[in-house]
Amino acid sequence: MSEKLSDYLMTAEAAEFLGVSQNTLRTWAKQGQIPVQVNPVNNYRLFRREDLQSFLDSVAEPIVKKPR
Repeated sequence: MSEKLSDYLMTAEAAEFLGVSQNTLRTWAKQGQIPVQVNPVNNYRLFRREDLQSFLDSVAEPIVKKPR
């Protein structure tokens, strides 16, 4: 599958996608919890949308309704 630039989000966009601050996202990337690519031209961090969704799926807790 060919990847396009639209498959990637910059740090601010990725943080908004996850609902966290940019600093939290940078920390998670530094710790290896979320894969990150670095643009060789400008050194911007780029996050694949697919990786972010996989991360969300892995940490999401199901909502359990209590019986009444």
